Amino acid sequence: MRDTPKGGAGFSGTASSDGKPVSIGTVLNVLREEFPEVTISKIRFLEAEGLVEPKRTPSGYRKFTPADVARLANVLRMQRDHYLPLKVIREHLDALERGEQVQLPAPAAPALDLVEGVTDPGEDRPTAARIGRAELLAATDVDEAALADWESYGLIVPHADGGYDIEAVTVAKLVADLGRFGLEPRHLRAVKAAAEREAGLVEQVVAPLRRHRNPQTRAHAEATARELATLSVRLHAALVQSALRPRP
Repeated sequence: MRDTPKGGAGFSGTASSDGKPVSIGTVLNVLREEFPEVTISKIRFLEAEGLVEPKRTPSGYRKFTPADVARLANVLRMQRDHYLPLKVIREHLDALERGEQVQLPAPAAPALDLVEGVTDPGEDRPTAARIGRAELLAATDVDEAALADWESYGLIVPHADGGYDIEAVTVAKLVADLGRFGLEPRHLRAVKAAAEREAGLVEQVVAPLRRHRNPQTRAHAEATARELATLSVRLHAALVQSALRPRP
């Protein structure tokens, strides 16, 4: 199995109990234990980008070894925890295979910091809750023109000081991935509008809790907001999948 990047957790799962190559569906189930948002399209995209090279059966089906699954997990982990672009991730993996030591940037701060926007006023560097424009461009591996285009359609929204919430990294990566399928920013305005409506529903539920005098109740409001957001995303995904299913 390929080495795990220094500073990152190892991949503890196996593709199969006997170590035999498995299908992409099995890989998806294994990876979802740690990465619930991963999809078959994402795995195929990483393959197309040269991050993993599964073998093919004579009939053309992909077969992934435990080493392939571990490699995919490392790619997803470096994206999630360190916001690295694929080009940099590929360089790190190649270095590991040559037996070299790889030093990754510090992982993102805990989820509480992301939610509360906790920063150290004595530090000038961007925190996990806010990043600068140059960092956003580097983390997503896109150019200035693409970012400006996304901003013009409201898909990425900077703050007044020019900084971005850390979620902008995820949004930018997803917009870029969708663009490879021919979906342009103008097509995604409806998606953003739907997300804003869902956020409005969540806000209606938690707003009274956020105004409460009890600090524990206000903290509960943030936990409730996160849970409602997760359920809303799952419902949205299920409805889209249902709508795409062929009808008799």
